[in-house]
Amino acid sequence: MDYEHRTITLPRGVSARHARDVLGIHAEYGDWELLRHAIYEGGVRKVTLRRRLRAEPLPPLTT
Repeated sequence: MDYEHRTITLPRGVSARHARDVLGIHAEYGDWELLRHAIYEGGVRKVTLRRRLRAEPLPPLTT
């Protein structure tokens, strides 16, 4: 199965609630699923999402 990936970087100071809302929007409207989540020293969050490749791509979501 082939997947496409997207990495989202959330800066320090973004609340857990806001991060959850952003990821929820990507999951609901973009059909993305969580692949990896890391919180680095300094508070920067890097989230990697994936979704299956489709014959017709969905419209892009802003990050």
